[in-house]
Amino acid sequence: MSDAQDHKEKMQKVQAQHRKKVSEAVDPGRGLVLINTGKGKGKSSAAFGVVIRALGWGQKVAVVQFIKGKWKTGERRFFEDRDLVTWHTMGEGFTWDTQDRERDIAAANSAFEKACALMACGEYDLVVLDEINIALRYEYLSVEQVIEGLKSRSDKTSAFLTGRDAPQALRDYADLVTEMTEEKHPFQAGIKAQRGVDF
Repeated sequence: MSDAQDHKEKMQKVQAQHRKKVSEAVDPGRGLVLINTGKGKGKSSAAFGVVIRALGWGQKVAVVQFIKGKWKTGERRFFEDRDLVTWHTMGEGFTWDTQDRERDIAAANSAFEKACALMACGEYDLVVLDEINIALRYEYLSVEQVIEGLKSRSDKTSAFLTGRDAPQALRDYADLVTEMTEEKHPFQAGIKAQRGVDF
């Protein structure tokens, strides 16, 4: 048998297996819970890629940012300037900037109340809870509180949670969990964050 014929037969088997899996998959009839976590860069960036995908299908999207505060990012500028996404930046900045635990707890709870209202109202196909896992890591929110909020969302609404250190109970509840790993980062080499790449 020639290499070309051998390759064709292998690919036909792969295709048949894939088609079988696709034919057996079912629509859950509800939005999904997605998590990007881990120490690697790109958790929020990937979530905003999904925002663009949803917008491409004419879906309605909201974003609630838990940590980034007044820090201007390219994605925030893009979506706000074009009025494409309902956008709420609720955090007051990185936790080491505020240095006030009670204030951070109040900001996280206010952001989560807003996220819950957006998820439950039935208007949105996707709600991104950006950096909520940081609020969980510092115990500004409880994992039980977050799971209850997710359970109360509209059936049509998917929720995308980002930030490192997602707790195991939240990972167990989610439909998709992606762990971003860092192999190399320019900051470790003393290179400052770059506009358009990092923010």
